[in-house]
Amino acid sequence: MNAQNEQTSFSPLADPSVDPFEVARDAARVIRERTGVEKHDVALVLGSGWGQTADLIGEVKATVDNTDVPGFGAAAVAGHSGQMRSIEIEGSGKRALVFGTRTHYYEGKGVRAVVHGMRTAAAAGCDTVVLTNGCGGLRPEWAPGTPVLISDHINLTATSPLEGATFVDLTDLYSSRLRDVARGVDADLDEGVYAQFPGPHYETPAEVRMAKTLGADLVGMSTTLEAIAARHAGLEVLGIALVTNAAAGISENPLSHEEVIEAGQAAAARCGQLLSGIVRAL
Repeated sequence: MNAQNEQTSFSPLADPSVDPFEVARDAARVIRERTGVEKHDVALVLGSGWGQTADLIGEVKATVDNTDVPGFGAAAVAGHSGQMRSIEIEGSGKRALVFGTRTHYYEGKGVRAVVHGMRTAAAAGCDTVVLTNGCGGLRPEWAPGTPVLISDHINLTATSPLEGATFVDLTDLYSSRLRDVARGVDADLDEGVYAQFPGPHYETPAEVRMAKTLGADLVGMSTTLEAIAARHAGLEVLGIALVTNAAAGISENPLSHEEVIEAGQAAAARCGQLLSGIVRAL
């Protein structure tokens, strides 16, 4: 292991005595240095199936390896990129900070690591974040490849990114204003409630029925903790889920990550146009 790998293999976020917001400020400082931009305007997190969509947003001005930025690590999921990009949004002059991967709760790195991107985005100057993911759909009419706006969520991870007596109103967590903007780009967009399970195993049919009874329309393994942290950091949140498969018990087909990737590739053109249109309209 070389010196650089030794330096980046340990995350400062693993030390409970370290202020995670200070680590986010350090990360934002490195991003400013590596991109040459003092401020970014909007952050995007590209989940499973969304990896190719950033290419339509605008011109990539700089690329930064995650491992060069405090608190970030290499991608742990197939189909994700271990880099963040600074993109000049076409026609606006604004900058998007695009995260090619996220840290999932099931990776065991702690909740601070899961939400580090949100705190870093805020420290980098962003006022808006677009959270995307690949998920299981509970409505039979949502075929694989269908993008769905997240209207609300159910956090089934039994944890929170907020520490101590930190009380944050989540009433309009997934901004109704931004959902209106998204529907202005694609009037056919539907919306639903997203439930996050801890993962990494897929949900059982009984768990899917439970989630449906609770009011969920979508199930996955990300997003809710990030959204909470984003709201706390002052970011306006838009969530878009890509239905990559029918959830367990909804169809007779077995679940696989390969299916998730294939559905994302098939929907790349629509998702890319959708995402680029939304970002330009913000």
